[in-house]
Amino acid sequence: MLLKKYGNILQQSVFLIPKILPVRHIPALRLSSVLFISLLLLNAGCNSSKKTMMTANKFNGTWLPIQQVMGGTTLPGSLYKDQKLIIQDSTYTVIAESVDKGVVVYTGNKMDIYGKEGVNTGKHFTALFKYENDLLTICYNLAGNSYPTAFETSGKPLYFLSVFKKQAEN
Repeated sequence: MLLKKYGNILQQSVFLIPKILPVRHIPALRLSSVLFISLLLLNAGCNSSKKTMMTANKFNGTWLPIQQVMGGTTLPGSLYKDQKLIIQDSTYTVIAESVDKGVVVYTGNKMDIYGKEGVNTGKHFTALFKYENDLLTICYNLAGNSYPTAFETSGKPLYFLSVFKKQAEN
């Protein structure tokens, strides 16, 4: 019901979905892409008190989603199993149903994500992040009008949470 109710909003604000995908999966896929973008934001610098675009850090690399939740509903792994978030310094690339690129700016444990290429060109998303036990957790506000205050999406249909694990380097 959540996906049906808010799917139109997500379609307009997040990511393009292939035409062959059933409509009920559109919001979940778009949210997955947003989560990848948030991961990139973590790369910019967790302990800075002012906005900054970081250089190389421990977040550089390829990240794979292992859990996603939107509006309190856990999404099935089949929706994000082939997605990747690649962080390189202050830039990100999300490979999902399409490719999206942009810039991440960090202020403490908050992120500002700016779409520069792809379906999110010109869009701004806000997020809260943490890095614990080799997992990167990002809670996005897809409206971009305020930062999440906790890693919780229940009762907040435009909040999207994603947990990522870094892909081992070859």
